[in-house]
Amino acid sequence: MSSVIQSILEGKIDFEGQQLTDKAARIALVVITIASFLLGFITQSLYVTFITFSCSTLALVLIVVPPWPLYNSHPVTWLPPQATEEAKKKQ
Repeated sequence: MSSVIQSILEGKIDFEGQQLTDKAARIALVVITIASFLLGFITQSLYVTFITFSCSTLALVLIVVPPWPLYNSHPVTWLPPQATEEAKKKQ
């Protein structure tokens, strides 16, 4: 049971996926901040500003944080391990 939970929460994403999430989060936070400010300014309410910003940020977290398959579409292929000099001498 714990291995299933661990595999779900492991969160492997590739370098291009990390770059995509970083760029999306930066752009979205700027847009969310401007939209929240304008909406709060139009309604003359700090409550509306903070609720709009909070809900939008929560939605952004749900989009960016989980390891969606979209973020792992370019998996990294690592080289196989090579034996060191010390390991060769022991054999």
